Parts: sequence; structure tokens; C-alpha cells
Amino acid sequence: MHIEPGKKSLELTEELANHIVQRLAEGGQPPELGIQFINVGNESYLSILEHEYFERILKGGSSFKLVEGYFGGGKTHFLYCVKELSWDHGFATSMVELSPNECPYDDPLKVYQAVARGLSTAPPEGRLAPMRGLTLLLENHADDLVSDNGKKMALTYLRRTLRGVPCESHSFRQAVVAYLRADIEEDDETSAVLGAWLSGEPVTAAQVRAHGVFEPMTRSNAFVMLRSLSQMITGMGMPGLVLLFDEVDRNMSVGPRRIRSIGDNLRQVIDLCGRSQLPGTLFLYAVPPEFMRNIVPEYPALHQRLRSPIPFSIRSPQAPVIDLQLLDLEPVALLEALGDRILAVFEKARGIHLDHELQARNISLLARKCVEGEFELNHRRLFVKIWTDALFRQMVDGEEDLQTRVEEDMVLKAVEDLASKTDTWKEAGNDVFADGDGKENEEDEENEENEGDEEDPDSGWEQQ
Repeated sequence: MHIEPGKKSLELTEELANHIVQRLAEGGQPPELGIQFINVGNESYLSILEHEYFERILKGGSSFKLVEGYFGGGKTHFLYCVKELSWDHGFATSMVELSPNECPYDDPLKVYQAVARGLSTAPPEGRLAPMRGLTLLLENHADDLVSDNGKKMALTYLRRTLRGVPCESHSFRQAVVAYLRADIEEDDETSAVLGAWLSGEPVTAAQVRAHGVFEPMTRSNAFVMLRSLSQMITGMGMPGLVLLFDEVDRNMSVGPRRIRSIGDNLRQVIDLCGRSQLPGTLFLYAVPPEFMRNIVPEYPALHQRLRSPIPFSIRSPQAPVIDLQLLDLEPVALLEALGDRILAVFEKARGIHLDHELQARNISLLARKCVEGEFELNHRRLFVKIWTDALFRQMVDGEEDLQTRVEEDMVLKAVEDLASKTDTWKEAGNDVFADGDGKENEEDEENEENEGDEEDPDSGWEQQ
């Protein structure tokens, strides 16, 4: 599917509106698609990214930004906004949730595998979710080549043009070209083997050597493969790639060895940005403020690169850190604007029209009460859940002034529950990035050392 860069590819249909409302109502989570219809407060940041980066720097260049925000403070929401902005400009994206066990940033192979699984472009019209995966992206590209040029010319293009695209890994370029050729020629067996290799799955040397692939995908070369992926995406004619990494583990405990590994990987990415190895690539890495306070200072080389005397703004678009505590609106005004957006989406989803003057008073009441009982920035998620609940109830029972009901008590009770849980976490020594008594870090270091003693299944094809 061809998306004209800069063209807004989404419209708020009834189906999409229902998807948004369902995500908000059930868990207070941002919708997978359509975040632009409920987004408020970060427009200045998005405008800078669009005009300074997508329209200028990313036309052949690259950039790294650290996104900083409290748990529940809008990090995932912001990444979703950047994802849709990227699609509007024709970029491929991959959003990866990082966690110490399933996908730690200090394990390059797991990171590559997650990026390859999550790779997507703007969804076709009428779909509520994009088609994900590197192999699907390549198949769509093969279909476009054949439909635009015919089978014979498409194969000639692969042989004469794509095989000559500058790429750091010869094996990766060969695998991409061979996979596209196999897809065009309907060679399912070859597609399956090369698709597994491109996804970071283990295959034998005998299975892929005939296609010009002479190295396995391992921890030691996975970041080279990630850079090669970026190079091949632009080589195939797309504007570029946006990688969105989201640290989702609130209570992760980071030992010294892991700090060094994460710090070194981030430093390498920052240093590579702006060079020819990462054409049209934007890295966003979202973390809580504790990451900057407790982890970055432990790695001086990274600390020096992330320090900036001026925050990210229109006057300082080059600043490396985007601070989500510095938004366009104050907390109450932000929730009021968010409430208006949710109201419009709810009306579209349910095909109804509510009294906007009455609902504006209701929104203002709930916004004030949520902010008054603020716990970190969780008042946003709290507001979203209470407001969507109030809308559903009014749809069934009729509209009313919430001042006459028990919404205030609902808010206060919800805030008390959050505060109680937080006190419990802190008493147990499980605060964000807390060292506690050091046992978690010691166990983490011991596990890492034990891992090093085990036989490495990715040590190379020479053992096979």
C-alpha cells in the first residue's frame, strides 16, 4: 500500500471511535490506532519533530531522543503519537516494550527480534491495526514492485539495483533480496527459511548459504543487523525507520553490569546518529525520570551526551531529552481538553449528541478533583477511566450534572487506593529503580555471570 508522505491517512470512523473508547474505558490505555483524536498537551513537541526532523533532518540523516516521563505520565501515549506521525510521512515504525526478562535493551538479539516482529507501516484503509512483521513489509514491497513494473522488471530491479544498495551486512542485504525474489517467484520453501533468518530465528548454515547468507544472527552482530535493516528500508525507497523503545517495567532493579551494557548500547546509538550508517532513522527511548537521576550518571560517557542546558523546544530542537513533565497545558486545563476530545470520540462511536454545556461542567469538575488528589501524574489515567464510565452511564440513564452525584467520592477513593498501594511499594523497598538492600542487584549480577558460563547457542555456525 502506497502512502503519500505528509498525507494524513486516518479519519475518525464509527469503528475506529469504538476501538478508542474501548481501550480508554477498559484500562485507561492509549488506543493502538487513532491516538491523534484524543491527543492534547504535547502538540509543541510533535510539531518540532515533524518540521525539524521528518521534514528536514531525517531526509537522509538520523537522530536519537530520550523521552522522560513518570509512570502513567504519558510516555506510551507520546510514542503512539510519534508512530502515527511517522506513518503520515511514509516511515516504517517498530514499537518495542522493553523489560529485564522478556526484552532487555542490553540483549541486542532480543531487541532485533522484537523490532523485526513489530515492524509496520500505516494500516490499509478500513483496518484498525497495522500488519506487523519484517516479512510482511517485504511481501508488500514485492507486491508493489510487480504491480508497478511487472514480474520481469521487478526481478531485474532486485538483481541490478537492490543488490547494490549500501548495507553494513552483506548477508542481510542478500537475505532481503533473496526473500523478495522468492516471494515474487512463489518459492515458499525459500521464503520460510529466509524469513526465519530475517526474524532472528535460528537456522542452519546449509539452509541459507546458497542464497548468499554466510553468518548467523547472534548477540554479537544483532545491532549491526539492526543498522542494516535501517539501510535496506531506505534502499527499498521508503523515507526511513522510526524505532520506539518503551521501558515498561516500573520496578526493575538494575545492577552495575547491566547499567554499563545499557549505557554502552545507548552511547553507540547516539554516536551513530547523524552518520551515513543510519539513513532516515529516528530512535526514541522512553524512560522514567529515575533513569536520568540514578542510572545515567553511573555511565559518564552517556551522561555527557544527554546533558543539555536548554530543554527540548522550538528554540532548542537539538536537545536530546524530551521531558513530558513540561507540556503545553497545565494539569487541569490538560484534563479538560482531553475530556472534550473523549466526548467527541464517544459521540461518534455511539451515534449520539450530548449537551456540551452540561458536559463541559462535568469535565471541569472531574478534572479539578483528579488533579487535587494527584499522585505523580496518574491523574490522567484516573480521569480517563472515570470520565468514560460517566459517559456510558449517562448514555443509559440520561444526562445529569455530576456535581449532584458521588463522582467526587469516586475520585477520592480511587486516589486513596493509589496512594495506599504506593506506600506499600515503598515500604517493601520496591520503588522505581530502587536498590533496596542490594539483594536484587546482587542476584541480577549473579544470574548474568551464570549466563556467561552456559553454552551459547548463538556462538556461530562453525559449531553446527
